[in-house]
Amino acid sequence: MSVLWGVSFDATPLSGVVVEFLKTARRLAARGYRVHLDLGYDIKADKGAFFRPYRDEARLLPEWVALDRVEGVEEIPGYDSAFAGRVLSEVVQAGKDALRPEIDRIAGELADRIVATWERLGVTMVMVENGTLPENLTYTEALYRAIDVYGARHRLGRFVFWRDHDLMWQSEPGIAKYGWFPYASVPAPRNSPHIHYFALHEQAKARTLEWVPDLVNIDVLPNAFTIAPARIDERNAGFRRDHGIPDGVPLLARITRIIPQKRLDRDLHLLALLPGTWLFVAGDVGEAPAEHDRLAGLATRLGVRDRVVFGGWLTPYDTAVPGRYSVRDLLAHATIVSFLTSYDYESYGNPISEAIASGTPYITSGYELYDAVYGSKGFRAPVLDIRTRDLPDEAFARAVAELITDEGKRAEVVGVNQELGRARFGTRVVDDLVERLYPPPMRPGTRLSVVLPVYNEAANLREVLRTLYDQRDGDAPLDKSRYEVVVVDNNSTDDTVDLAHAFAARHPELALHVIHEPEQGVSCARRAGMDFAVARSRNRPDTGPGERFYLVSADADCRVDAHWLSELFAAMESSKAAIGVCDYYYNEDHFTGRPRLWDAIQRTLRCRAVTFALFGGFPDGKGFAVERDAYERAGGIEIFYQLRDGEFVNHLSDDWDFGIKVASGGDAITYVPRSRVEINPRRVDHAIDEVIAGRAYGSDGIIVMRDIRPSTPALGVDLTQAEARQAWEFSIKDFTPKNTILPVLLTPALLEDDAVIAFFGADLAARLARRIAEIRDETRVVDFTPIHAYKTPSYRLYFEFADELFACLRRHVGEDIGFPPPLPPCLAEVPAERFAEFVRYYCEDRESGEAHNYFGNGGVF
Repeated sequence: MSVLWGVSFDATPLSGVVVEFLKTARRLAARGYRVHLDLGYDIKADKGAFFRPYRDEARLLPEWVALDRVEGVEEIPGYDSAFAGRVLSEVVQAGKDALRPEIDRIAGELADRIVATWERLGVTMVMVENGTLPENLTYTEALYRAIDVYGARHRLGRFVFWRDHDLMWQSEPGIAKYGWFPYASVPAPRNSPHIHYFALHEQAKARTLEWVPDLVNIDVLPNAFTIAPARIDERNAGFRRDHGIPDGVPLLARITRIIPQKRLDRDLHLLALLPGTWLFVAGDVGEAPAEHDRLAGLATRLGVRDRVVFGGWLTPYDTAVPGRYSVRDLLAHATIVSFLTSYDYESYGNPISEAIASGTPYITSGYELYDAVYGSKGFRAPVLDIRTRDLPDEAFARAVAELITDEGKRAEVVGVNQELGRARFGTRVVDDLVERLYPPPMRPGTRLSVVLPVYNEAANLREVLRTLYDQRDGDAPLDKSRYEVVVVDNNSTDDTVDLAHAFAARHPELALHVIHEPEQGVSCARRAGMDFAVARSRNRPDTGPGERFYLVSADADCRVDAHWLSELFAAMESSKAAIGVCDYYYNEDHFTGRPRLWDAIQRTLRCRAVTFALFGGFPDGKGFAVERDAYERAGGIEIFYQLRDGEFVNHLSDDWDFGIKVASGGDAITYVPRSRVEINPRRVDHAIDEVIAGRAYGSDGIIVMRDIRPSTPALGVDLTQAEARQAWEFSIKDFTPKNTILPVLLTPALLEDDAVIAFFGADLAARLARRIAEIRDETRVVDFTPIHAYKTPSYRLYFEFADELFACLRRHVGEDIGFPPPLPPCLAEVPAERFAEFVRYYCEDRESGEAHNYFGNGGVF
């Protein structure tokens, strides 16, 4: 069984740090991890809990969490709360080195005990919460040592999830509690093959990299929340009654530790300006008794004590235990959530996110990082500018009162905030990251991962998943343990993700994973899915020597034939090729009554079948397989970017680009004609004008994949004879450079192959070889692998050899292929002796994009 060990440097049973641990750990617990949590009592000296046994802390935590701690820490000579306090004051704050030898000795012994505890439990993953905050640098150093030893011993890779909620500049910076930048006495994050670091927002990441510029494994991971309105129901209906709060009165909720830094006095002063409003404070009244007493006295002096409830801790998760309430229960009854905190004490501000997620308006002070987390993102709330006024005044109270009384405004604010919250810190953000970094283990015997990028494909997904589920091997169903499906959601706003999860639940025998790729674009989604599959395949149990693993691309709007996977797998196993390319076809029934359009499509597909059989073709995202090691050898799917309307967007020919990289690297591509994919005709149906004009995928060298989803049925009208001719000419002009010239341009040795010579004829093959050598030498500084780098030489060779190339196609495909389309008018009058020279100028004209427009931008059929 997988075991997660968590350690919180906060040293309290419940805090924002512990809550975030629980949220992430819950995802792993649902996957079968056994979860152990060390609350850090033996780390942080100022909480007064050093070596104190756990008492009733477990009742505050979910039942799937086992409270634990490192064994034998109290037996280490010299290690106690007094020593931790001395190190903080003498080493961290004063910069003295006298204690360094003792720190080193204790850290070594402590590391041994941490490793021994992990060995006893069989730990496979560690989550460190707030470990960089140097309250106890001896423990931090010991933890780093333990991670290095344990990770190397068990070859665990990056098994540590290290998240910093607070850092030196975010925790009481005004008193320089941890020294000054660059914090010479603090253990800085270090590059380790076993650790992945996370900051809560971009500002914290930037400051961390300013401190440690060479830190490589650090990402932003915001605190995450379930975006769902908190409701009053039968279980929590008695919340107000049980806490003595009248029904119907406005209720301010403050979810916080009751310590001076949280500035609860501001809430009391605001309450005095809001007659009839009540305040509920959810926090441990015993953590700082003097502060609780001070606040109670202030409430009495302000005349609001009878409207203030100090309600103690509430569980941070939904609970079904009778008489116990959660934070969401409070939010269900609250009118507004308050966060009038100190300027320089907060990092993220979880209560604000909890309010947004639960559909409750909030008010806040303008603390230092508020804009970094919420303000600059467009979240809406009254903000108290505490740099100009320390306490709420009448103007701020009026803004709060308006939010309390104006239901329309409340609803508007909640709607805006929840929509932003879903995108910024919804649980999907964490789900996806955990899934990618710590993916579920791959089943033994799995040999193929089918990667399916999806964006708003609710209309097609059920049928596509059905065709993947119904795969066969001969006359029998294909063994479901042989393959899996990875659905990559690319920011869908419809029911796509829910449908995928529902399908997985109904068909547990087929492993189906759903991950999220936030950067928009099918190329980004395909890469994310393939990288996810690669990482998991490396940990696949019972892998035989020399056994190959395959990544398979599928398209969410195309159906695959029943033997698609088995034929593809068999061909890849027998050929040992790096890439296997499928056959693609349209259903003829869809084109009934449109013979001219069907004829143009079929001629293109017949040409493709001949050249793919000869050269292997190039992968199309609708269906291809790549062997895992070849995928990694080529550097995976590479994302190219182009400018469109003044903005960088990712290029949409990642599949072709990838094939070019593989072919140019010397790996083989094989065509698998019996592995078949039915193409969805929606682009032909609903962009027929652009298909005819050769602009279906853009113009001027800019490839644009428009989202064409039929809103009305296809008209089913055939092309005119002139339209059919024009569509065919753009199709064959797109096809010929890419499928008859590009393969030999990338791999000139093909022109020495007997089958290739038979296709071209010996004389043409020899002349092509010579001309390719000349062009490659002429442009030798050009990298042939990016998509635009190969187009210019391919286009030039097309013009120079068009008549002979079409003669080859007529001979091997059929006389109906005909002759080359007319030349561009600008080339028609060029003297023959200067034709190749002006072809070069035409094809390399990067200003007008005329050559791109002549050939059509991307495949048509």
